[in-house]
Amino acid sequence: MIAVAKRLAPAIEWREGVAESLPYPDQSFDVVVSQFGLMFFTDRRQALREMLRVLAPGGRLAVAVWDSLDNLPAYSSEVGLLERAAGRQAADALRAPFVLGNRKVLATLFSEAGVTAAEITTHHGMARFPGIRTMVEADLRGWLPVMGVILTEDRIGRILQEAELALRDYSAADGRVTFQLSAHLVSATKA
Repeated sequence: MIAVAKRLAPAIEWREGVAESLPYPDQSFDVVVSQFGLMFFTDRRQALREMLRVLAPGGRLAVAVWDSLDNLPAYSSEVGLLERAAGRQAADALRAPFVLGNRKVLATLFSEAGVTAAEITTHHGMARFPGIRTMVEADLRGWLPVMGVILTEDRIGRILQEAELALRDYSAADGRVTFQLSAHLVSATKA
């Protein structure tokens, strides 16, 4: 991602670091943003503390996380398919992006990290894919390997076949897949 970012915006100084120990002095930034990353940090509370540490007084914090699988039936169906066809490890890899979707758990996490007066808003949109195969294959060949789950070509083929039936409710007559998607945005101002 850093290589792509450098190529797309070479005028920006890009740095790689660890979320739980940001390589910046205290009060370095007016705005700190985390876009769909918090759920993957090793120590989420410490990462939030670090975001606050590098944020200047009066600075704004914005953190986006996906909603719960309970509110995203298409992905919930895909997780169920993976559980049946590829096992718990594959299903858990697909569950990972959605683990902070519970608003109460999210509010508690921010409070315990010292973020005061955090506001959580839920935003709704639409997911669109050219077809079921494209949607599921992106996860099987893209996301799962990132999470350390490598499936055989034979198993991928079987899952893609089963996906056509398991996800048919989200497919239109022309084959395109469209479904509602939601995410939470947590925002706060540092005192």
